[in-house]
Amino acid sequence: MAALMATIRERKDHPREGSYTCKLLAAGQSEILKKVGEEATEVVVAGALESDERLLYESADLIYHMLVMLASRDLSWDDVEAELRRRFK
Repeated sequence: MAALMATIRERKDHPREGSYTCKLLAAGQSEILKKVGEEATEVVVAGALESDERLLYESADLIYHMLVMLASRDLSWDDVEAELRRRFK
């Protein structure tokens, strides 16, 4: 997770032409949120109706888009982990 987050931050700080992450970040918060919503819906559908493999695939997509959303707000996976630790002491 840390390596993926580092790559997303690198793309944010040093955009590369042709990078999907850079395209998403450049599109702005509205587009990022739209993608998170789409991916969340796909996870729900996969969880209800599809194979374990499909559920894992869609879950990976959702997590990636959530990390992009966090990075766009200058937050990180570490922040999410800290919140979880706070809740589950």
